[in-house]
Amino acid sequence: MRDCLFLVADKNMEATFKGFLGRDGFQHSLCCGEFGFDPSHDLVYAAADNDPGLFVRGHELLRPYQSTHRHAVVVLDAEWDGSPGAEVIQEKLRNQIVSTGWSEESFAVIVIDPELEMWIWQQNNHVATALGADSMQSLLADDAVRQAWPDGQAKPDRPKEVLEAILKKNRIPRSSAIYKKITSQVSVQGCQDGSFLELLETLRNWFPVEVNHG
Repeated sequence: MRDCLFLVADKNMEATFKGFLGRDGFQHSLCCGEFGFDPSHDLVYAAADNDPGLFVRGHELLRPYQSTHRHAVVVLDAEWDGSPGAEVIQEKLRNQIVSTGWSEESFAVIVIDPELEMWIWQQNNHVATALGADSMQSLLADDAVRQAWPDGQAKPDRPKEVLEAILKKNRIPRSSAIYKKITSQVSVQGCQDGSFLELLETLRNWFPVEVNHG
């Protein structure tokens, strides 16, 4: 049995997890114990489904992995056309997954509210350079960013729209590679979004750091 499957809504999320979990010694940055991760076996994105499809069919997509993985994490956005909201998404999907045979303790449903870009934005020069700016200082001086990200606020308002506006302004094609570039370099501790902290807590509970009493 493998340790943990990550079932995500789209290629941008897939790239995000490849960034976070593809680092050498990624467990140390996540502050959890050792667990195996191979994207070819442990990372799946819901091709052609995206967030609404994963909401409706996630339990069926996850069903086959009961025989191959001890744990599973399902990740999707809260904001999409017809979304019932983060709480309903999480509760309904949990109940559907339990109905297929997964135990409640063996999986987690993480709903990012409103969307994935909440995990991307932090005041870090790696974010700035990936978006075509010289530094975080120059990025924060941009009108679009300054208006959406007041001083003292953890994240900009409308994080996805601001990111897309900056990429367009700097003539950088939007691609999943940008997400991987950022998450492979930024500080895990720098992301204080509630859904990301929920993911970290889940992994730390499943894979606790071993204490050497010797």
